[in-house]
Amino acid sequence: MSKSLSIQVPARTPLGERSGNENISAASKFPSSKLKLDELFLNWLSMAESQNLVYELLKDAKAGKPLRQPKSGATHANVAAAIGTPPRSPQKGSRYGTSAFSPTRRPLSRQASLFTRATNEPHSIPTFYKPGGEGLSEEVNAGKVALAERMFERHLTGMNLEAFAGVVRDVVGLPRYFAKRVMKLVAGANADVVTREQWFSYWNSTLRRQKDVSSAMFEILRRPNARALEHADFTEVLTEMTQTHPGLDFLKTTREFQERYVETVIYRIFYECNTTWNGRLTLRELRKSDLLEHMLLAEEEEDINRVLKYFSYEHFYVIYCKFWELDTDHDFFINREDLLHYGNHALTYRIVARIFDQAGRPFKSDVPGKMSYEDFVWFILSEENKNHPLALDYWFKCIDTHHDGVITRDEIYYFYEEQIQRMECLAQEPVLFEDILCQMMDMLKPEVDARVTLNDLRSSKMSGNFFNVLFNMNKFIAFETRDPFLMRQEREEPHLTEWDRFARGEYLRLSMEEDDEMDHASDVVWEESPI
Repeated sequence: MSKSLSIQVPARTPLGERSGNENISAASKFPSSKLKLDELFLNWLSMAESQNLVYELLKDAKAGKPLRQPKSGATHANVAAAIGTPPRSPQKGSRYGTSAFSPTRRPLSRQASLFTRATNEPHSIPTFYKPGGEGLSEEVNAGKVALAERMFERHLTGMNLEAFAGVVRDVVGLPRYFAKRVMKLVAGANADVVTREQWFSYWNSTLRRQKDVSSAMFEILRRPNARALEHADFTEVLTEMTQTHPGLDFLKTTREFQERYVETVIYRIFYECNTTWNGRLTLRELRKSDLLEHMLLAEEEEDINRVLKYFSYEHFYVIYCKFWELDTDHDFFINREDLLHYGNHALTYRIVARIFDQAGRPFKSDVPGKMSYEDFVWFILSEENKNHPLALDYWFKCIDTHHDGVITRDEIYYFYEEQIQRMECLAQEPVLFEDILCQMMDMLKPEVDARVTLNDLRSSKMSGNFFNVLFNMNKFIAFETRDPFLMRQEREEPHLTEWDRFARGEYLRLSMEEDDEMDHASDVVWEESPI
């Protein structure tokens, strides 16, 4: 028969006020410990087993029998079960010791017995790190092995590149244009056929050990013993993509632009994914990125321009043409005078000077005082999408002339002063610094007024406008006038970034200019024709 026990808990009296109990007055110095002990006691008392125990003890007391002392190990395990967590280590919250503030350690055998009684299972500590991860589960591996077996049954003498691309896509989970790279790893650099034995040898020794597709991709791309991916590691698979993708078929006849397209895609990949800016893409960064997702999307989408991130040919066209326009001597480098022409002289002298001081990012150019194509790609992506996390970092470093991690009032005035001068030269009424400062502080809401940190910028959706006010005149004026056309575009296409909208508009402009030049050339030919 089940028994129930109703217990009434009297109101607490502070320990220090209890008469005749001076020995525990020290506990009153730590009321939080007393509250925790009370909580543990009530949790223990609410258990059915504890109530039965108390009922039996009361029954024995009424009958005049000597009281039984419960085993301390069982009591400890019951308390742990009541709380729903494993018992704490003796260093934290143990009931043993001289006081609640500085407990002493119990022997290791006692600690082990407490864990054993509380869990009733052996305690195992997982390995902290394994290269490539834990590997595929037995169930997943069996399914992939069976799939590969069925595919090789139709190719008893081995698979050529086209057939092997199906294995790479369906078994490994990577795009088909990885097949050539994987074939070299499986069968050798000069092989044109992969046999069943070669595939399963590579699968069991390498790919079977990778826990996900991103790990497999990393393992396939990286050089032997390398811990990170570099620019050159992507060249082979992206070149194969340009050779096989229907949306890039026209590039086959222009190898130079094919190489420039691949180069630009690699720069965009590292801009988005390599958050440490060191040119070495780690497995952790690769897993956190969306690169694999967009690689698979690029394979499925016939129109490469619909894959806006990384792979759009129109985006490459805009970047390359903008660089070519500025590079007037066509030595594939641009200096600070060239960059001042960017965006119809939109940038101030002071911000261009900071860019060439390499404040935002060290140049990869090997020519002093000049910006390479890679440096320009980083610049234009940051300039035309200032709300991007890496762009915020780039421009923050440019404005933070004191290198103290804070943009102060003096630094804001230093850059905005040139904007005032430019507005006066354009016969526009300049916006006073105090007014623009109040407006920007209301816009960003920094934790400390007139002291803007990188975290303040990251937590605001208006950070791009903050930088435009300081050094881009054209965008500053557009922000002040609140262009209704741009505002409507942002509402109707929230999925597009500022870069996406800029690239689309520039591509249309460049296309129309090219069409006009072709029409003009045809008119000249027609006029000179003897017919």
